[in-house]
Amino acid sequence: MPISESTLKEINQTLTNLKVELSQEISGMSSVIDPIIIALIARGHVLLEGMPGLAKTLLAKSLANCIDVKFSRVQFTPDLLPADLTGTNIFNPKSVSFEIKKGPIFTNILLADEINRAPAKVQSALLQCMEEKQVTIAETTFDLEFPFFVIATQNPIDQDGTYPLPEAQLDRFLFKVSVDYPSEDEELKILNLHGNLQLKPKKSRKVLAPKDLNKLSETADEIFIDVKLEQYIVRLIRNTRPDSIKDSDLKQYIKHGASPRASLALLKIAKINALTEGRDFVIPEDIIKYFSATVNHRIHLSLDAITEDVSVESLIKRVLTSTEVP
Repeated sequence: MPISESTLKEINQTLTNLKVELSQEISGMSSVIDPIIIALIARGHVLLEGMPGLAKTLLAKSLANCIDVKFSRVQFTPDLLPADLTGTNIFNPKSVSFEIKKGPIFTNILLADEINRAPAKVQSALLQCMEEKQVTIAETTFDLEFPFFVIATQNPIDQDGTYPLPEAQLDRFLFKVSVDYPSEDEELKILNLHGNLQLKPKKSRKVLAPKDLNKLSETADEIFIDVKLEQYIVRLIRNTRPDSIKDSDLKQYIKHGASPRASLALLKIAKINALTEGRDFVIPEDIIKYFSATVNHRIHLSLDAITEDVSVESLIKRVLTSTEVP
C-alpha cells in the first residue's frame, strides 16, 4: 500500500523539527545528528569515534529529552564489572531475602562512554543486551523498555590501556561515525550558546514520543525499493569481501569484509533516509550516502594495508567507484 503524500509531509516535518531542536542545543554536529536519528528509527546502535569535549554526552541527553525518554551514562573503565552495568542481587537484612538492584542498562538511551576501556566481559554484557534487548540478573530475565538505544564512544588517538572491540562485536553497531572538531563559526556559536556561567542549560523540548518511533519504523518498511537497487546493495557489500573482489590491488588490502548483516543494515538505512527526505521510494543516493558509515567498522585491513598505511576510507571509495550504479 503506497504511503500518502500527507503522511510523508507530516513525517518530514516531524524529523525536521527534531533535527532543528538538536541543532539549537548542539552546534557543529549536523553530520552526526542525521545518522543517529536514522539508527534510532532502525532500532540499531551507533559507535561514535572522536576526541573528548565534542558534545557527545550533550547530544545523547538532548535526544532523550526530545523523545521524552530516560537517559543513562556509564563511564567505561578497566575495573568496571558486568554487574555494575546490568545490576545484581543484594541481600536485604530487613526482609531477610535477596533483592534485585537494576543497573544503568535499564534505560532508553544509554551513553557507553569510552567503551573500549572496559574489559571484554563488560563489553560482551552490553553487546548482548544490544542484540537481545534483554538482561539476565541471577537467573531472572528482564525485557528492556522500548526504545533501547546505545550510543557508544571511543577515542581514536589514546589507545593505551584499552580493550579493542572484537570484529563480531563491532558488527553489532549499525553505524560507526567520526566526530570531527567544529568549524571556526560553529565553535564561536558554541561560545555564545554555552559561555554564560549564570545561564542554566536549556532543556530540549519534546518533539516526538516512543510510540511515534514505532510508526516511523513501520512506515519505513513500506518504502519501495527496486530489485536493481537491492542487487546494488548486495554487490557493494560483496565487493568488500576478498573472495568476491575482482580488483587484485584492492583484494590484497582487505582481510575480512562486511557480513550479510551489513546488507540488511544498508537496506534499512536507505529506506529510512528516503523517508526522512519525503520520498516513498529509494534512489541510489540513499544507499551511497551511508555506505561508508555502515561498513567502515566491518572491513578489517590485511597486514599489507597496515604496513603500507592504507586507510579503510580509501578502500571504501574504491569499492564505490568500482561498483556500477544502476
